[in-house]
Amino acid sequence: MVSSLRHSRTTAVVLVTATAVVDILAFSMAVPVLPDLSRRLGASPTTIGLLFGIFGVSVLMTSVPMGGRSDRTGRRGLLLAGALGLAVSSAAFAISTTLPFLFLARFLQGAADAVTWVVGLALVADLYAEDERGRIMGLVMAGTNIGFLAGPSLGGWLYEVGGPRVPYLVVAGLALLCAAGFWWIRPPVHRAVTEAVPFARLMRDRQVRVCALTLVLGGGALALVEPTLSLHLADVAGLGPARIGMVMGGAAVMSAMLHPGMGRLADRIDLRRLMLAGLGGIGLTLPLLSLADTFVSAAVVYAVFMVPVAAMVTPSLAYMASATTASGVRSFGVAYGIYNCAWATGLLLGPAIGGAAYEHIGFRALMLTTAPALLVATLALTRVRVSRAPAPGV
Repeated sequence: MVSSLRHSRTTAVVLVTATAVVDILAFSMAVPVLPDLSRRLGASPTTIGLLFGIFGVSVLMTSVPMGGRSDRTGRRGLLLAGALGLAVSSAAFAISTTLPFLFLARFLQGAADAVTWVVGLALVADLYAEDERGRIMGLVMAGTNIGFLAGPSLGGWLYEVGGPRVPYLVVAGLALLCAAGFWWIRPPVHRAVTEAVPFARLMRDRQVRVCALTLVLGGGALALVEPTLSLHLADVAGLGPARIGMVMGGAAVMSAMLHPGMGRLADRIDLRRLMLAGLGGIGLTLPLLSLADTFVSAAVVYAVFMVPVAAMVTPSLAYMASATTASGVRSFGVAYGIYNCAWATGLLLGPAIGGAAYEHIGFRALMLTTAPALLVATLALTRVRVSRAPAPGV
């Protein structure tokens, strides 16, 4: 029984999901905790912004190299290192007494995040066939929503109970448990994980580029909406942090419910069409967000907005693996490095563009101008011809 669990691909997926949840906890706990901890060390608002931004820089620098290394040396060792890195970076937050040390901890946290997601998703793609990946990726994404739901509130509560260091010590302990799990498991070894994959070779493939551009656009749109919607609800609807948090939490619950269903759907229909339909759906629903002027209307329209987001994200996870296979490559580390870089690029660009635009034209005009631009981009991506669109069961 124990031996079968140790070698089970289900155990590997559970561990990847659990580590991703801990990673999201660490990231989302920073929202209520890190600004105060930084101010205690004398940081200005600009410095706090840079502290949040260095996380994305680290993700961009680390994703592709670590994905490539996992293609050459295997997944388990790097996942173990990633979990240990998450534990060390979290502990470093807890003991930080200077801003440079805090920046170093945040940079290491971004690197651990990249390893967790890139190598973890590559391992899942290794272990499951094309006609199963959508369902499994949907379950992974549904599980990780626990981190988004629990992170800010848990971080705030632990901060109030034990001070600014306790949240990070809790995360460090959870990350060590995940590291112990990766040390223990022996998942089935994929026959091609030692294949070296040049980054340029994959980026020449049109299907990979379509997936990456979809992620930049979709991730950027989501990252544009989150901070500006919060500002809009505070300025126009008069909602306080607690009620805005409830709006975001309700959307996270909706997202968790949607991902498994989208995963099953992705196993049955064309992945590219579903992914681009989700991107186009994001464009169509952006104007609805401008109607949010009360707590109830905000909760409803933001939950509706999560439907096309899930329709884009879940199939994109499986599509990247299928596009990689269609290009003649059988290792997925570099592919998911590209995936993570594209997503991180959107997350970096979205808030910067959204914040500047919100200040000059307001939320309603921002949504009404972003929507057609996103729809035009989606139409352009649908017209990109590929030799073979990855489909389930191929």
